[in-house]
Amino acid sequence: MDDEIDAPGPGTPMQPQQAFAELSRIVLGQRPLSQVLLRVAELAVATVPGADEISVTLVEKGAAHTAAFTGSLAAALDERQYAAGFGPCVDAAQSGHTIRIDDTADAPAYREFAAIAARQGVRSILSIGLPMPQQVLGAMNIYRFGAVPLDAGAEEVASEFGRYAAVSLANASLFEHSTQLAARMQHAMESRAVIDQAKGMIMITEGVTADEAFQRLVSASQAANRKLRDLAAEMVREVESGRRARR
Repeated sequence: MDDEIDAPGPGTPMQPQQAFAELSRIVLGQRPLSQVLLRVAELAVATVPGADEISVTLVEKGAAHTAAFTGSLAAALDERQYAAGFGPCVDAAQSGHTIRIDDTADAPAYREFAAIAARQGVRSILSIGLPMPQQVLGAMNIYRFGAVPLDAGAEEVASEFGRYAAVSLANASLFEHSTQLAARMQHAMESRAVIDQAKGMIMITEGVTADEAFQRLVSASQAANRKLRDLAAEMVREVESGRRARR
């Protein structure tokens, strides 16, 4: 069952409570994190008054990247900041604070970046730091082209939206990481099982101990410059094929 409510059409505003309700209904595991991030950005641009384009910045292991965006200009301006190592979206993500540029023609703290944004038609920028889990930092970046800057009402809606969105993003991120960890553990267990099978075959055919069988596998792996698991799996397949051929 789809977890979305009826989405607004392009340019159609959405009431904050309607957006918050959809955020609360995002079902973990129903869609990948990338799709959750994109949906958050789409809801934000429909909800925050005056927003023209929105992006979501994530900082993981010290590296910032745009995880979702509703317009290519927002993504391009984000990338400018990542290349420089600072800017509203980077600073908001790292500090958790809200950073405003009401007029890109007069932004002393970010003069060079603001000038680039102004040449692209962006008049005002609002970056909201998201309260994400400790291992991930985030920000929601709002770009406006109109002459009137994003006002206090837009900032209030954006800040409230950010708090709701952060919960959804944090849960989705933790779920995805847990799923990936479980998959890696499953793969590790499968690798161990096939190696144990190959060891058992060597022990039976060559009359050696478990440790000796393992050392022979390791030596064969190094001599062939192949992964231990792959070599063991091939050995098991060959033995099983031989058994089937003799039937």
